[in-house]
Formats: sequence, structure tokens, C-alpha cells
Amino acid sequence: MHAEGFDRLEDKESQATERPFKRFKVRLKAEIVTMGVPVEPTSQAGQYVAPQDWNALIAAPDVVVIDTRNRYEVKAGTFEGAVNPELDSFREFPAWLDAHAHELAGKRVAMFCTGGIRCEKSTSLLRARGYSDVFHLQGGILKYLEDVPEDQSRWLGECFVFDGRVTVGHGLKEGDTTMCHSCGWPLTPEERAHAQYEEGVSCQHCFDQTTATQKAAFRDRQRLYDAQAT
Repeated sequence: MHAEGFDRLEDKESQATERPFKRFKVRLKAEIVTMGVPVEPTSQAGQYVAPQDWNALIAAPDVVVIDTRNRYEVKAGTFEGAVNPELDSFREFPAWLDAHAHELAGKRVAMFCTGGIRCEKSTSLLRARGYSDVFHLQGGILKYLEDVPEDQSRWLGECFVFDGRVTVGHGLKEGDTTMCHSCGWPLTPEERAHAQYEEGVSCQHCFDQTTATQKAAFRDRQRLYDAQAT
């Protein structure tokens, strides 16, 4: 039984070999994952599409599939054929939509994100701007990976998650990706073998963006972290 105000809460469960969060923290916020423009997600969101019906929808020739996540999340994995808006922040999405409106004219639009939260807002924005056939993946990527068998999946790669696991794959199993603690990009085993990768210090995506002084500070931070972990 849910407490008052949480009667519509949809809880999700998955497993981890180690504690994925360092601490439990609750904060009251007026809004999460803001786009910087007013939307009405409780009354004007897109149509939910269950994970088992998602493949058929995104395979249709009149459907444009849009990944609403930030570029570092998309880098870890996305749906086959999905459009990547190359966002550094969700606030950039309205401007991206304005610039690409002509590409969506006469199309049905299917949108997805990690757990479904961002799509409540992005689909609401589209509907507010006159798009009628707007859909989003119910429960997000995580529910899709949980419910759809891997041999039937149209998902490519792994799904970035905001905890110590970094990514998960089909069946919500922990992925092979780790995070660069300098720039935050998810790194595959092959990228961690690159000459410019140094744990806690740099990777091939950020090596040229930090100074020697910054790298030295990152090394000190990594040594402290390693000492605390032992």
C-alpha cells in the first residue's frame, strides 16, 4: 500500500553485485529534468507504448524515433535507427525540435528515455506544438530491457544508468562499461585499453581537454579513492 501522494508510483527493481549508490538522499525539487519551457505532462503527454509493442512501432516507415537523452547516454547504447539530437542538456531539446520540425512533418513520432520521465515532458512539448501522433516507450529503456528477450531486441549496446553500475544490458544485467571520472563518458573495455586512458584521470575523449595540473589533481583524487576502497 502506497502512502498518500504516492498512489500512482511505479516502482522498479534490479540487482547489483555491489551497492550502486554511495548514500541515500531525498531532496524536494520543484521540477526534475527541466527543459526550461512550460509543459503539461500530466494532461498532454504522448501515447504509451508497451515494451512488447515497441518493436513494431519503430519499424514502421512513417515513424521517426527520437532518443531524448544526453549524448553521453546515447553513446553507451540506443535503439536501431533512432535519431540522436546530440544534447548536452535536456534544456537544448526545444531548440533542437524547432530546428528539425520540417523532418517530423507528416510523421508519427516515437520517443524514449531511460525510465520514461523525460519522455513525459518531451512528448508533451510536441503535442503542445501541434504534433498529434506522438508516442513514448512505457517504462523507458529499462522496462524494455527487462521485458523483451534479447533475441527479439532492437536495442544496440547497453543502457547508461545513474549509479555505480554505469550501464546495464538485457535482463538488467550489469554491463561492461565504466565511467571516465574526468569527463563522465561511459567507456567500453576497448576504450579503457586506449593509450590515453588512465583510471580516474583521462580517456581518449577528454585527454586533450585538461591540463597537466588538472591531471595531477585527478591522480591525487584517484589515489585517495583507492586508499578508501582498501
